[in-house]
Amino acid sequence: MAWTEREQKKLDAIKQWEQEHFTQNATDLQRTFQKWYDYKINQLEPTTKNRVYSVIDSALFHTHSFIQNSQSQVDASHRLLTEARLFNPAIEKIQDMKELTIDQLSYIADQQIARQRMVSFAQGGLAGTGSLLLLGLDLPAVLAINLRTVQLIAMTYGYPVNYPSEMMIALKVFHMATLPKGMQEKAWVSLEEEVNYNQAHPYFYEGPEEIADAKWIQGPLKQVVKGTVLMMLRKKIIQGIPLFGIAIGAGVNYRFTRSVSETAHHFYQKRFLSELERGE
Repeated sequence: MAWTEREQKKLDAIKQWEQEHFTQNATDLQRTFQKWYDYKINQLEPTTKNRVYSVIDSALFHTHSFIQNSQSQVDASHRLLTEARLFNPAIEKIQDMKELTIDQLSYIADQQIARQRMVSFAQGGLAGTGSLLLLGLDLPAVLAINLRTVQLIAMTYGYPVNYPSEMMIALKVFHMATLPKGMQEKAWVSLEEEVNYNQAHPYFYEGPEEIADAKWIQGPLKQVVKGTVLMMLRKKIIQGIPLFGIAIGAGVNYRFTRSVSETAHHFYQKRFLSELERGE
């Protein structure tokens, strides 16, 4: 099936984004952090690293399951379908979202992403107050917010993440989008090959299920560093309010979610267009 002019323009825009996104050079600070991180990770025993990866994988799977079965996710699905019916009253389930045009889906996805960015902004601001409880919850909250963001984008484009295969793809998109930018291209290409050429029944997943690895842990580690900075700033108050900590916490979390949502959105847009061309 040939693309329409609008679909071709959207695909061209995605390819242009890929070229710019994946060719960004690391800053001196990023290269310094990378060298320090590589040195530290290589000092760990292989059994210790594997145990850590296993624990993180388990935590991500359970987080995904919790989000997927939560009432807020059910409400989000209903909201998605309601918004979709404004364009096509025949939409009944998530898979029917694929009946909409790429522009309509992009519009709906942008609404979901905007909400999630504001949630991330607010959560970062709360962590920036310096409360030990909120700082302790910051890392799991950041990961959960961004995992849910990927899930919402997937559902917008007609991929029900309650299916095992789509659950794993969503987790791998989350993994890819939270990698350092210099490492995302390889993961992007690998994931594209998986969804385009190794398709199976949606209720079964036959590919590798490991998510966490040495490269990916850099993202959560940076969030830990952010938490340390917020701890140091909690005593720097203006009229009784730690404004510096709030600003940094909100800003860092917003930028992180913006980066994750942008990458995931482009991936699912390209996947949708690729399947549309194949007539799936």
